Amino acid sequence: MSTPTETALARRWRMDVNMGTSGSPDWQLCPAITEFQWTADPNHEDDTTYDTDGWKTNVKTAQEWEVEATFNRKASPDSTTYSPVHEKLRTAFLAYGEDSRVGIRFYDRNGLPEAYTGEVLVAWEPQGGEYTDLDQVQVTLTGTGPLTPITNPVTP
Repeated sequence: MSTPTETALARRWRMDVNMGTSGSPDWQLCPAITEFQWTADPNHEDDTTYDTDGWKTNVKTAQEWEVEATFNRKASPDSTTYSPVHEKLRTAFLAYGEDSRVGIRFYDRNGLPEAYTGEVLVAWEPQGGEYTDLDQVQVTLTGTGPLTPITNPVTP
């Protein structure tokens, strides 16, 4: 195995949205992403006792995760429909209950091993701007349940 020497680029991430159901997934690319960032923050609680001889100890009690992505809105050539994937996220943002949950997966587009999946709740934030700006939306996808490592779907 050779020693890695190339720096990975931020644009290596790709995100798919499940347009089907959890039992019968239909993964489709979320197109036109211009920014992508994810976090998975643990919750640590102080577990220190007299028995630790003055050394503080902690225990992990929970974990949360989130994806923030910005994308250019894509419309049909006749300007009558938007990307169905973008619309899935927008309509989930306005929904309640089961309809507010969306399955996503994100992974290294080059086939490296980092890849994850989970269900999210959607916050939808149009970015507005000047008359010369592109129509962009920032979504905050808050994990509901576990973020699960998966085999990268583009691994050769």
